[in-house]
Amino acid sequence: MNLISVLIITYNQERFIRQAIDSVLAQETTFPVEILVGDDFSTDSTRAIIQQYERDYPGRVIGVLHPRNMGKNGGINFLETLKHAKGRYYALMDGDDYWTDNQKLQRQVEFLDAHPECSMVFHNALITYEDGSPPHTLNGADMKAVYTAADLIGEEDHDIWFMATSSTMYRNTIKEYPAWFSDSVSGDIPRLLLYAKQGNIGYLPEVMSVYRKNNNGTSFTDKWDDIVFLRNRFAMYSNINRELDYAFDKSYRKKLASIVRLMIKSRQYRNKFGGRLRFLAKYVRMAKPSMEELKVLLRDEVLPRKWVGRYSKVAIKSHRVLNGEAS
Repeated sequence: MNLISVLIITYNQERFIRQAIDSVLAQETTFPVEILVGDDFSTDSTRAIIQQYERDYPGRVIGVLHPRNMGKNGGINFLETLKHAKGRYYALMDGDDYWTDNQKLQRQVEFLDAHPECSMVFHNALITYEDGSPPHTLNGADMKAVYTAADLIGEEDHDIWFMATSSTMYRNTIKEYPAWFSDSVSGDIPRLLLYAKQGNIGYLPEVMSVYRKNNNGTSFTDKWDDIVFLRNRFAMYSNINRELDYAFDKSYRKKLASIVRLMIKSRQYRNKFGGRLRFLAKYVRMAKPSMEELKVLLRDEVLPRKWVGRYSKVAIKSHRVLNGEAS
């Protein structure tokens, strides 16, 4: 039986979960589909809604109802829900998104069947905003038909993002995720890289899903001025670099250095000169900036404002620290 699994990952999404499940039930396929709805111990009516769908669609809609909140932005919820997936492929969906093309699953399955060299496939998506901002498609006409791990590194100081979670379908081939995966608060990035390690990533240009930008979405938990978030990102990219056998070490080291630079400006260290100086020392060792860049960093991002007038004396002292015992 060529069963396909759909994983809907949800938490406190009572306003959206019905539309998400209905959009899967509306799929027209030549193969059976199981719908696994992983609920991360919601405190609203999300769980009750899932249980109603279980009663209405027995054996087709299956609630994976955790006894407590698993944390990590739904990453553990995903891993625990995936354990129940019996399909040879699985499609992923966030509980506040939905599919707009009834042929989505059929088309993606046909693509993976025809392209054994691809480990996954994704398609274009429409982004809508809760605040009323104009909707727009995620991807433009410049997209490639095939992507590899080299395309997923991204800019030095930004995560790359051109795959909406709810647009992706994967071969169900990774049965054991590495231990470090569950520590990351961003499950999409490491999951995509792990699959890129297994094969190419195919792209379909058609818009077949909606990605909702709302206050309950995981993108709103990315806090680039928070030291805890930045340390998590640093650890994640360090682990990805190792997982890829350092094939892109130069690029990842640049990305890691840019994260350290952001640590200098993190809100927890805004009033801690010594901590900022230590981050600067680490950035200098990793990025080897020019003396001019170093001076600007020291003046604009490290020194307290009241010290700027005494910049020269402090610069000499800081230079000694950066080249001495700082770590």
